[in-house]
Formats: sequence, C-alpha cells, structure tokens
Amino acid sequence: METSLTIAEVAQRTGLTAHTLRYYERIGLIAAVSRAPGGQRRYASADMDWLAFLLRLRETGMPIQGMQAFAGLRSQGDASVGERREMLEAHLAEVQARVEALQQSMQVLSTKIAHHRAIEAKVKTKRPSLSGTAPERKTSDDEHTSKTDQRRQPALRARPGQAAGNRR
Repeated sequence: METSLTIAEVAQRTGLTAHTLRYYERIGLIAAVSRAPGGQRRYASADMDWLAFLLRLRETGMPIQGMQAFAGLRSQGDASVGERREMLEAHLAEVQARVEALQQSMQVLSTKIAHHRAIEAKVKTKRPSLSGTAPERKTSDDEHTSKTDQRRQPALRARPGQAAGNRR
C-alpha cells in the first residue's frame, strides 16, 4: 500500500501553504486529491511528483494560466503529448532568453565591480578630501557606465504611461 501525506506534510515538504495547495486543487492545477474517511486530503507520490513539476514551472516564471493550460492538456493523456511538448519548448526558449539576459547583466556588473576596485585603489593612494564630500561633477564611474552599459545593454524600457525620454 502506498503511503499518503496530509496537507500539512505536503506543505512542509514543498514550501507551499495549505491554502495554496487547496487553491491549486480548486483551479485545476492539481487533480482532485484522494480523501481519508474523515475528509482530509491524502496526497500520493504521484501527486508529489506533479507538484514538484508545477513548482519547477513556477520557479521558471510560467504564469498560473500557462500551468493551468498545461494541466488541462495533461489531463487529456497521450493525445495531447505533442501540444505539451510544444508548450514546454516555448517556455524553455523564454527561460533561456532570460538566462542570457541575466548573463549579460552579470558581465556588466562584473566589469563595473572591477572598475570600482580600480578607482578604490587610486583613491587609497590619494589624500582624502577635507570637506568629506565630493564636488558635483561627472565621475570616472559615469564615463565608464556610459561606455560599457550603452554598448552591451538594450535601452531601458519606459514605465507604462511614460515616454522613453521622461523617466525619473
């Protein structure tokens, strides 16, 4: 006989709250969970496997509507395997694009950190300012930013309702 877990045990193992588990069941992400004679939910190992996959989808940024669509296709069995594969391939492409963007950002940050270390090394050899504040002027950091960030990064997006040139 297969061991079943209570909602509290599943919540502890997955990091989801009992409320979220009930919500996932209500919206169709999780098929109706079997119940004990007293009506308490009992999660089987297959439920745990499916929850682990849903958590991966959530971790990679798939919206709930996408997870619901995938769950709906999954409930159709092997007849929908091609659609599910296509859906996962599209999601994987989105994840890969985000990873590439993050890698570019990491490179810019690494370059900026190296630049700051070089500035710090120069500053340590100079005498500190008596006033304690720097004069208002463009710094070597500003010049470095304009050279590296504009070349490597796409333009920042305007906030909704703002023109690109009217950012604060």
